[in-house]
Amino acid sequence: MIPLGGIGEIGKNMTVIEFENDIIVIDAGMMFPREEMLGVDYVIADTAYLQKNVQKIKGIFFTHGHEDHIGGVPYVLQSLNVPLYGSTLTMALIEAKLTEHPGIEPDIHVVKNGDKVKAGVFTIEYIHVSHSIDDAMALAITTPIGVLVHTGDFKIDLTPACGEVMELSRFAELGKRGVLALMSDSTNAERLGFTMSESQVGETFVNYFRQAKGRIIVASFASNVHRLQQVIDVARIFNRKICLSGRSMIKIVNVTRELGYLNVDDDMLVSFDELKKLRDNQVVILTTGSQGETMSGLVRMATGQHAKLSVKEGDLVIISASPIPGNERYVSDVINMLYRKGASVINDSVDMVHVSGHACEEELKLMLSLVKPKFFIPVHGEYRHLYKHAALAEKMGIKKKNIFIPEIGSVIELNRKVGVQKDTVQSGSVLIDGLGVGDVGNVVLRDRKQLSSDGLFIIVVTTSSETGELLAAPDIVSRGFVYMKESEDLLDHARDLVIDIVAHCNANGLSDWSTLKSSIKKEISNYLYDMTQRSPMILPIIIEV
Repeated sequence: MIPLGGIGEIGKNMTVIEFENDIIVIDAGMMFPREEMLGVDYVIADTAYLQKNVQKIKGIFFTHGHEDHIGGVPYVLQSLNVPLYGSTLTMALIEAKLTEHPGIEPDIHVVKNGDKVKAGVFTIEYIHVSHSIDDAMALAITTPIGVLVHTGDFKIDLTPACGEVMELSRFAELGKRGVLALMSDSTNAERLGFTMSESQVGETFVNYFRQAKGRIIVASFASNVHRLQQVIDVARIFNRKICLSGRSMIKIVNVTRELGYLNVDDDMLVSFDELKKLRDNQVVILTTGSQGETMSGLVRMATGQHAKLSVKEGDLVIISASPIPGNERYVSDVINMLYRKGASVINDSVDMVHVSGHACEEELKLMLSLVKPKFFIPVHGEYRHLYKHAALAEKMGIKKKNIFIPEIGSVIELNRKVGVQKDTVQSGSVLIDGLGVGDVGNVVLRDRKQLSSDGLFIIVVTTSSETGELLAAPDIVSRGFVYMKESEDLLDHARDLVIDIVAHCNANGLSDWSTLKSSIKKEISNYLYDMTQRSPMILPIIIEV
């Protein structure tokens, strides 16, 4: 078992299962960039190991349709043309995503709860679980030496808002027969007790819809179909129309309606232009932006940049999601903007307008007690979640030597009796920037960081191709470093310094460009730092005439 993503981080989940000459892959997700990844759009797992072994791969098997599990598919398929397996909704969301990437023709196979897929030496069984999206599945993988269980993302919700209760009985059956290893979701391993039921959010919505006098704006993950359905159901009770805002919201509502996962009548949905004909107390706006994303519907409404909508006094804004780790500041900024506009804001710190889709401690213990694995590997979470989950497994009676806290790229080898964690394969992160896949690396990020913090200082030197002497005074352009009109003395001294450097190089017969550029960068960098305590990126340009 080789985790290529989703370990020590939230997102870009990808796990490799390998037996001799056969490989299956579980999920191919993406992750949003960290703050220091300037200009990067998405982050996916490094699939170099899979590319080297592409002839062994029997397919990618998806647990559910969240971006952290399917978001990397368009980029992974550019180098790995392998079959894809997943539930109806999961595969529909993947197909919708691939429409934005022409030229990729995936080999898609739709499976349902209870289906078993033969893939080389593996047999993969799909088992329904509860999560914050329909058609979420766990995988029971039969191998020549035993059964592996991968829970995917799950919670034990006995009163789900939509769909059926997860099949706990199937996990118990597998446990009775004997499970070699369990890989289990660790996201909420630090939280005590049980995760609250999704149906409780609907009860909270009823209370706020009953009190609201003006428009209601609900921001949620577009993929949380159960949450969208609850908003729609409560809006129907209070005779409010639904207006959709945000590209992903519109896309997912269309896909889930077409497949029958979302129940909303045509006459309940209204366009932006039709809102003008309705009173404020007849309107619910369902939008993206629960994470404070810059270009999302909610943020554009709050900043006045939305073409059709703007938050106004009297609006009730319900942010029905908790911030992903790292997004707290963005969400806080949006809430402040909403209050400045005169809106009232309700989020999960105020009332029960969001519940997690991940299992808390008691549910994780229940899963361990049902499956009774010989080996345990916590997955999907930051390191503190993995360690907490591992400690929980030890308390539940699993021997410490049989518990493995993995690293990205580490190889965990199991046989019927013992397991070892050894070796590593090439792994890490691939950065997606626009159409570029992997062409932005540490050097580019370092340059972007320097440009963003200290700016750019360009020096254009025109020399004679025959003598190497200056033909004109050096031109200097500063961007993001100093305001040129107010820094004439600094620029004049820098210009004089460049003239001296060129003369010194000529006098010593150092006429090659690389030496001249290096000398200019070194001397100007030292001078500017002495004068300003800043280190801009210095870009010398040599023009020979």
